[in-house]
Amino acid sequence: MRVYVPLTLSGLAEAHRAGELGAGPIVAYAVTPALREWYLSDDIEELEYAALNRAALASLRLLAADPAAARRRVVVAADVPDGAASADPDRGLDPAALGEVRVAGPLPLAKAAAVHVDSADAEADVSAAAEALAAADGGDDDAQFVVDGAEDHELLWYATQELPNLV
Repeated sequence: MRVYVPLTLSGLAEAHRAGELGAGPIVAYAVTPALREWYLSDDIEELEYAALNRAALASLRLLAADPAAARRRVVVAADVPDGAASADPDRGLDPAALGEVRVAGPLPLAKAAAVHVDSADAEADVSAAAEALAAADGGDDDAQFVVDGAEDHELLWYATQELPNLV
């Protein structure tokens, strides 16, 4: 199963030093039954892209909570055995938890398939989105427009061999 783990650049650097994304449970995003129902598609590539975008939003939330972090969203795509990640059945239809899973055990960085990171030219929009996130969550349409502006930037794909250059 492919999972998408939201991080910050400093979190990615720590994972690189430690050799793992965490000891668990690790919050990640994946193609879950609830995500399939919400997205209304049978195309696995589209569903995985939706899970990646959910993780990118979670990365934005990490940035909003850490004003000192570099203003770039980071998502690590990793492969875990089926059954290693599970969705919370009590939150399955909660719109905020769509695609959210927990990976039970440690997740070695060696299981990473790729890393997705914002480009430098996205930093201003990502920074503005992180600042507007709380207001958007509160229903402010103008703030939601700012948050959506970060989503206009596609995350760049990096091979795991490029990790030392990213951190």
